[in-house]
Amino acid sequence: MNYILLQAAQKGTTQQGGAGTTLIFMIIMFVILYLLLIRPQQKKAKETQKMQDSLKVNDKVITSSGIYGRVVSIKPDKGIVVLEIDDTNKVRIDIQKNAIIGVVTTSEPEPEK
Repeated sequence: MNYILLQAAQKGTTQQGGAGTTLIFMIIMFVILYLLLIRPQQKKAKETQKMQDSLKVNDKVITSSGIYGRVVSIKPDKGIVVLEIDDTNKVRIDIQKNAIIGVVTTSEPEPEK
């Protein structure tokens, strides 16, 4: 019987201060989550928005569905961009500006020496 009372007394003393430690642990976990997941995602979204706002005619772009094309015109009031996807047949499509995920830079190969 005394053994059970001693165990209960030990459990009671070891549980003190657990709420404060748990709160500090939760705050630390939230800070780590913010720094590793949320902040980089927000930064990438801002960079993508900046790229979309700086689009101009004759930029070569890629869409989120994998279509490569050249910007022919921009309709800023509707948020639509007209892309030319085939130079020879002059095939043009209208897409939303938000569907453009990147500007394609064509690097020309350097001549061999």
